[in-house]
Amino acid sequence: MRYATGSDSKLLDIYASGQQDSRCVLLWHGMGLDERDVMASLAREIAGSGPTVLVPDWRSDQPDAGREHLTDTLRFGRNYVREFIDGPGQLILAGWSAGAGAAVGVALQPELFDGWRPAAVVGIAGGYRRPARTTGTVPLQAVGRRVAPVPIRLVHGTTDTDVPADSSRELHEALLAHGWNSELSEPATDHAGVLGCVYEPTEQRCLPATEPSVTDIGRETARVIAGVVPPLAPA
Repeated sequence: MRYATGSDSKLLDIYASGQQDSRCVLLWHGMGLDERDVMASLAREIAGSGPTVLVPDWRSDQPDAGREHLTDTLRFGRNYVREFIDGPGQLILAGWSAGAGAAVGVALQPELFDGWRPAAVVGIAGGYRRPARTTGTVPLQAVGRRVAPVPIRLVHGTTDTDVPADSSRELHEALLAHGWNSELSEPATDHAGVLGCVYEPTEQRCLPATEPSVTDIGRETARVIAGVVPPLAPA
């Protein structure tokens, strides 16, 4: 599908499990331009557990660093849940790398999104010492604000050299100190491996892995996302 953004529109993939499930995951890629395909294998794994998954393109090279694209995909996700998910619906925000900081930023500053709260947030290999592209605020500096907590799960590879795991460890400890429901998973992998992918230098892109040890890590990340909140019982 396409989502409206400004006077234009951009592509968005929908992974539907076919199951009756109240949960929908909005999954943001990193700062690579229009890289929704990078998230495809992870999105399929998540959908296999029940939730519908929305994966939009967005561009970090915009004058606003991608904020309008991300905000417009959030609007699309909220509308999608209202229109297509049976019952009240639950929208989970998840993101990888720059997308992780963007997702966490929404939870920390709901007043920028008319007070709306996600059901939960999952940050994958995020850099939380940098301004979130949804808010312009550094997540680690926003943790102490007085907002109602939502469950947050963090996943970060221990051998990540692009965004060191200390970023997620620091955020996890700060969240716990301020009463948030936070859990941190640290698989033995790198920046791409947490998605079940490998970085291919010749294509300058992350591609789906074929090595079972890597694909298994991607499946575990999918389980973290699908397990962050249970589906609501039918009314």
